[in-house]
Amino acid sequence: MKTSKYWEEHFSRNLKVKRVNWTLQPSLTKDQKRKILRSLQAWQLAETSDGKHLIAASKKHAEQVNDPDFLSAVHLFIKEENKHGENLGIYLDRLNVSRIKADWGDSLFRQVRYFNTNMELWTLTVLTVENTAQVYYQSLKNATQCTLLKEICTDILIDEAFHINFQFERLAQITRNMSAFSRFWRLYAYWIFFFSTITMVYIAHRKVFRAGGINFNRYYSKMKLKFNKTIKRLFRPKSNVYLSKLKWEQIEL
Repeated sequence: MKTSKYWEEHFSRNLKVKRVNWTLQPSLTKDQKRKILRSLQAWQLAETSDGKHLIAASKKHAEQVNDPDFLSAVHLFIKEENKHGENLGIYLDRLNVSRIKADWGDSLFRQVRYFNTNMELWTLTVLTVENTAQVYYQSLKNATQCTLLKEICTDILIDEAFHINFQFERLAQITRNMSAFSRFWRLYAYWIFFFSTITMVYIAHRKVFRAGGINFNRYYSKMKLKFNKTIKRLFRPKSNVYLSKLKWEQIEL
């Protein structure tokens, strides 16, 4: 498992990498614009949070576990997310499409964040969204033939893979020393949260998913695989009395 210092150095280096050729211009058909623009506006807004509530939770957590580098890593992680939002914003600007300031999905998520100071819930939330973002940006990349948009999506997808590892490792550290009972009920609570969230995302952005060749059944299959590879993997039983009575393969969600 990597240290917070490792992630701080990774994000610092990665922010300097330029993968998008901004000499290119957008090229979308009217039909493609109709299918993706509203969703793109909403996702661009979601990527532009100042992260102050996440920073507050991270500061509290870093002090509790005596890991000051974690807070520095979170600051850089937020900068990387904001880079995604700015790149999407520049793309909208070049299309002469406005950057929206409000969206129901973003507003709901921001309200949840406002009251959340718990690092476990924050990490679960971000890990869920990052997993969803991978499928979303791959769908957006496949939805058009616009080279500039494809490069923007590729840049984000590269970053998201590291974001998932960063969040997964933090959640693993948070849950590592929990009792068998706490780990057991969390598995199901996390499952409910994860699949409720990803269903809302699909409903809100279904035009982009479908344009990229992802119907709901395929989306659900992809997200189930992601859940199993990240969140569910955290709760594979160790040598404990409670979970040792169960076979992991039989825990069907």
